[in-house]
Amino acid sequence: MNTVTRRKILTTGLGVAAGATGLAYAQRQAARYGLIPPDSGGIWGVGETLTYATQRILMSTNSLAREFSRADISKVIPVSGRPPKTDPFQRLVAGGFADWRLQVEGMVARPGTFSLDQLRQLPSSSQITHQACEEGWSFIAEWTGVKLSLLLHLVGIKPEAKFVVVDAYDGVWDSLDMSDALHPQTFLTYGLNGKDLPTDHGAPLRLRVPRQLGYKSVKYLSRIIITDSMKNFRNGKGSSSPDYGYSWFAGI
Repeated sequence: MNTVTRRKILTTGLGVAAGATGLAYAQRQAARYGLIPPDSGGIWGVGETLTYATQRILMSTNSLAREFSRADISKVIPVSGRPPKTDPFQRLVAGGFADWRLQVEGMVARPGTFSLDQLRQLPSSSQITHQACEEGWSFIAEWTGVKLSLLLHLVGIKPEAKFVVVDAYDGVWDSLDMSDALHPQTFLTYGLNGKDLPTDHGAPLRLRVPRQLGYKSVKYLSRIIITDSMKNFRNGKGSSSPDYGYSWFAGI
């Protein structure tokens, strides 16, 4: 089925559901086309499904977050959360992250590890984008790093892979579907406003997802895992965020 036909069927079905009592029907339509988010269970499950499915229908992978000029960069960048105080992370900080490695595993042809220097040797990209926090504050900054899609192509993601999971040194974990993981604005960032990424902002490496709320841009990355399902992965909700009342999908 081509994209136009698929979009027409889904938008029609979801539109009917939104205006009447067809929520169950809309959820079945979303399930038919693989548009059920990992945190679809529970009291807000149908709402999460409608939000996620509608966004995926209306905003394809070609939809871009707005990019700004350097004149728009915020003079003050708020810090949300402090660096981990654990011994392993503090040793990495003391060594200038020379011993830090990003482990990439799961449903890939070539699992491996990458040092910060190795990531810096890959083709770099920059973007000046807006980060919106779910707590109400926001800022605009220039982020420099490697497109996540480039790293995924290097390790050779398998055709059946559907999610990219990220682990961090502060205990946070999250995931992206392949639409967001392969999006050209989704970065693994090691630079902020022309300088090395500060520790407070996620050094040595931070995920940057400008089409989603700030908590999806996970800091202090340690590992990437590629999988075909979140159903039996840890809490089954695709992220640690739903345990604290936030949605897995945080599109803006």
